[in-house]
Amino acid sequence: MPRIAGVLIPDNKQIETALTYICGIGRTLSKKILSETKIDPRTRAAKLTQQEIGELKDLIEKNYKIEGDLRRDKMMNIKRLKDIGSWRGLRHIKGLPVRGQRTKTNTRTVRGNVRKTVGSGRKPAAEST
Repeated sequence: MPRIAGVLIPDNKQIETALTYICGIGRTLSKKILSETKIDPRTRAAKLTQQEIGELKDLIEKNYKIEGDLRRDKMMNIKRLKDIGSWRGLRHIKGLPVRGQRTKTNTRTVRGNVRKTVGSGRKPAAEST
């Protein structure tokens, strides 16, 4: 398994798909990287030579923000929003949707699968004694 940017790339996948296992690299960026290094996107990751793996490593690590750096920047951006007390920061603190989604019905996973509805709402009649 080739190791690029601290991530083990799966051998049995085409290199175009295998590069997407690196955080910060999607399908489009993967195609762009392979065209810059002139590597065929259909080759399997196991068939790459050490020279091709080295080219990929150099290009990715020098030109793109990936893995730890990307995650750190994302966390710092969220922390900044929380510190300045913006609306988005407050939504992050409360654990609610940040981008304006409705919360009456569709945020069960964000709110912890809260189900506040009760049966039909009508209680059965009391038994006579």
